[in-house]
Amino acid sequence: MRRFRLTNTAKAFSALVVAGVVSLTFYCNPGLLRKVAPSASGTQQSNVPIVGALPGEAASGSFPTAVEGAPGCVDKPEVRFYHWAWNAQMGMMLATGGKQAQKDSLMCKHGVNLVLVREDNTDQMQNQLVTFAEGVKKGESNPKDGGHFVAIMGDGSAQFLKGVDDRLGKLGPDYMAVVVGSAGYSRGEDKLMGPQTWRENPQRAKGGVVAGVLRDGDWNIALKWMGDNKIANNPDEKTYDPDAVNWVNAPDYIDAAQKYVSGYCAEMKNVKTGKTEKHCVDAVVTWTPGDVTVAEQKGGLVSIVSTREYRSQMPNVIIGNKKWMSTHREITKGMLSAIFEAGDRVKTDDGALRQAAAVSALVYKERDAAYWYRYFKVQKENDKQGVAVELGGSSVNNLADNAQLFGIAPGSVDAFGATYTVFGNVVKAQYPELVPSFYPAAQITDLSYVKELYGEQGPKTSADNASFAGDAKMKQVVSKKAWDIQFQTGSATFTKDTAVQLDSLQNDLVVASGTMVEIHGHTDAAGNADANMALSEQRAFAVKKWLESRAPASFPEGRVKVVAHGQNEPVAPNGTADGRAKNRRVVIVLGTSDST
Repeated sequence: MRRFRLTNTAKAFSALVVAGVVSLTFYCNPGLLRKVAPSASGTQQSNVPIVGALPGEAASGSFPTAVEGAPGCVDKPEVRFYHWAWNAQMGMMLATGGKQAQKDSLMCKHGVNLVLVREDNTDQMQNQLVTFAEGVKKGESNPKDGGHFVAIMGDGSAQFLKGVDDRLGKLGPDYMAVVVGSAGYSRGEDKLMGPQTWRENPQRAKGGVVAGVLRDGDWNIALKWMGDNKIANNPDEKTYDPDAVNWVNAPDYIDAAQKYVSGYCAEMKNVKTGKTEKHCVDAVVTWTPGDVTVAEQKGGLVSIVSTREYRSQMPNVIIGNKKWMSTHREITKGMLSAIFEAGDRVKTDDGALRQAAAVSALVYKERDAAYWYRYFKVQKENDKQGVAVELGGSSVNNLADNAQLFGIAPGSVDAFGATYTVFGNVVKAQYPELVPSFYPAAQITDLSYVKELYGEQGPKTSADNASFAGDAKMKQVVSKKAWDIQFQTGSATFTKDTAVQLDSLQNDLVVASGTMVEIHGHTDAAGNADANMALSEQRAFAVKKWLESRAPASFPEGRVKVVAHGQNEPVAPNGTADGRAKNRRVVIVLGTSDST
């Protein structure tokens, strides 16, 4: 069912890590990254990631039948768009009306003869972009070969664009591939599924074995969660580290789920003892329908963390050729306008969502409209063992969502840039020899199209931002991490050296925009206990105020709360300077008000 994005050879450059969250990357194909990051050789040691009724009854109600009619605007230049099967593209499906823009479709209305082509292999997506760029370089106004656009996951775009733009850059900087907009988000379906004990106490994941596509977007989710909880990652799938999370590589997300279902075990060399041991799969990183497979065929795993909590991590980003788009601005803007308008319709009209689901089934050639419709939203169901699980979940983007994502709207920050950088850093940290660098976010984005649309039209509806009730209580902790945020002695004023840490913290929390945030202030034992209690509160409030002033849209009222501890919870002896320094800390706790 869903985006078989990332076949074994195709997932390569898809991952980025949250610079402080360091959670990881590649939502693209594993093979894609394998060009840059093949299986680890074993020389890299375990390390904490840098920081960052099934399948259910058919949806009720009727669905239109999407019948392929004659294309509606063939007098316009053909524009080919390569994509995975993914519910975040519901708006684009509705806007096109079929495999090619249909009569009376939004695409034709905006003068865009869009042709949709499903492509699960990101290696092939890269090749399509290169072939197209070569045609542009030869002077072809609208090359007949290759792809004008592709769509991949935002958290995997650093590696993807590093791979393709290293090739396109040889044609000239104007021919490089850049991000120009976003069609939607993963909002729950991409996840780490593991034992309930991991959810209750993340440290119980140490020594666990997870099946998944290494360096893929869902691998990113796990890495971010591990980084946030100070859990080491073992990057070498051939070895076993009892003090880290270990991996069994899978060629795709379906196989990852099946490895858990079948009780798959692997022979691994224990890095502590040197002995070869058999270890079996405890957990899975996957997406729909992999999560449905786990729940239906075996059960026993829950969602530890997903893009429901890390709701800004996986935008569906649209990538096109910089040179061609600059000479075909109206076509590019028309395509984006059609997608955004359709996004508004899907958000507000159930009939439009059903129509988009019918087109999805036609274009993807997989499942039926009821399936795509059902798992567009998160479904809470009981698995084979009666355990409550969450399955599916995506959303579509309109113009306001794009302005919010790229930091164009008032009060917003560049959430895409944060995600891109955050997860790019993770891959660099985990595989420094294989992925030594990636392009700066500013170099691989062209926001001029969204900015022009935003200035010309203005948003017709509001952005889909997370909201938080002021009296809501955190019931489920997702992660807990101490941050080295330094203050001037005896005050709540930041030192100059803490700017990098604050920026990393902001990026971390922007990615995890679906979570509540608690800022816990701590001091050492020097001085008066009452004064220390007040100082710890003032310092926590200083962090809260800094976040809310820098990115008010990402930190709305009710999201951030302050907890003061004073000197009451030391993590080291106060008798030494080093111990006192460790006790002067700010701990960030992320969680949700949902305990299920």
